[in-house]
Amino acid sequence: MTGSQNPVVQEFTPMTVLPLSSVADTPTDARPKVLHVYRRNAPKKARCPHCGQLGHRKSFLQRTVRSIAYQAILLLHLTTAEYRARCTCCSTFRTQIDGVEAKAHYDNKVRQAVLDRLLDDRMTVQQIQHALLRDFYLDLSTGFLYDCLDWKIRQVDGAAYRRWTLTHFSGTLCVDEIHLGEHTLLLATDPLHDFPVAFALVRHNDQEHMGRFLKQLQTHGFLPRVVVTDGSSLYPAVLAALWPQAAHQLCVFHVVKDINGHVLDAVRRLRREMQRRGRRGRKRPRGRPKKGATRPRRQRKLQDKAHFIYKHRHLLVKRSEKLTPQENKNLAQMLQDAPSLRLVQAFVAEVYRLFERGQSEATAWRRHAILVGNVAYALVPELATALQLLEPAKFTKMIAFLRSRVGQRVRTNNHVERMNRLLRLYEKTRYKWRSARTKVRFVWLLVDRRWGAPVRAWGKQPGRGAGRARRGKEQPNPASNDFSQGNQRRVA
Repeated sequence: MTGSQNPVVQEFTPMTVLPLSSVADTPTDARPKVLHVYRRNAPKKARCPHCGQLGHRKSFLQRTVRSIAYQAILLLHLTTAEYRARCTCCSTFRTQIDGVEAKAHYDNKVRQAVLDRLLDDRMTVQQIQHALLRDFYLDLSTGFLYDCLDWKIRQVDGAAYRRWTLTHFSGTLCVDEIHLGEHTLLLATDPLHDFPVAFALVRHNDQEHMGRFLKQLQTHGFLPRVVVTDGSSLYPAVLAALWPQAAHQLCVFHVVKDINGHVLDAVRRLRREMQRRGRRGRKRPRGRPKKGATRPRRQRKLQDKAHFIYKHRHLLVKRSEKLTPQENKNLAQMLQDAPSLRLVQAFVAEVYRLFERGQSEATAWRRHAILVGNVAYALVPELATALQLLEPAKFTKMIAFLRSRVGQRVRTNNHVERMNRLLRLYEKTRYKWRSARTKVRFVWLLVDRRWGAPVRAWGKQPGRGAGRARRGKEQPNPASNDFSQGNQRRVA
């Protein structure tokens, strides 16, 4: 094009508006409001997107896309231009409008609305389509919804997130696994700074894959001081080989849960014995009582006491400081009906004292010796079995948290368990995401949603927590990432 020629303006073709008849719950006599917004990015000269050298405008380009406006149809009329490049990068290039992808029929606000309803509101595909049609008159296809997820995944920068986790790692690592169909998701989190460190999707939940997963963490530079796990046999040998200097903390929650299970077994045995004794003795005579006979005052039978004890058996394993006044009253009634339960209650109280945060390690061992040396506990079969769970080799790992500073004592792996429960909660909204690749991509979306680049930047502001920043909805910096590495699909 020479300087004397006028630029060619293409014919303007507006986008087809959604017919009113397909809009749900809208009266036929009330037409939706149509709003028009014009945006332009077509200067006479523009820089090449590759090298930055100026190019001259060759022609104008116009198109119309849909955006979001509540109870209205919002049309964005875009004007861009094509330029003749003066460099060797390309022959021509085009300008773009911020917030609108090239060749897209919807702007990024529509894509973000789809992600909001998927990740925040946990809607399914059909629910998302219905909600956007009702609120914004957007009749979106299922394919476009999946395109929105792919568009978001392409913006995730896994390498930057990995560098950030390594910089802000507190030294305490929680590790756990969760079964997702035929695959197993291995997950590691930082409970003190509240973020996931890494996760991988594997085919088999065995020591080989767990060792490979933790080996990758070691290769990336993670040197934890404390590793918190449950009582699975996958961890002891692997942790001793990779991080011999790290303290292995067994989850106190799982230990106490197993002990309380044996305690409740003792309550069940006591209930059965009371019921058997209640069914003995002289039974009530058959027939109706004679007229004028005084009805004897009904007393609580052994069967009634057994039913009351079994109904409120959870009070025996609940911490005394968390009992309500009514629960204290019910517990007192249980101990009155079955005095043998006082021994069980005392056993549970001593177990809870074993794992207090503020005590010293020497105090914990002294309490352990008193508990194990109590002959009365050993005479109850269920309590004797529970004491076997507190053998010295395991108890050393149970109180590993006492070797840390008071403000950094982590006794359980509840932090990683909460992430697992979050994935379980989303399991019904992942619709057809059942392959290994789609499972990993969905987990990436959740991680980026709660710990993405904008949230991390917000946490750097004065007075903000680095890992406990408010979970925002901003868009992270666009970047590409590969999700697969051999048998394991590396995510973070």
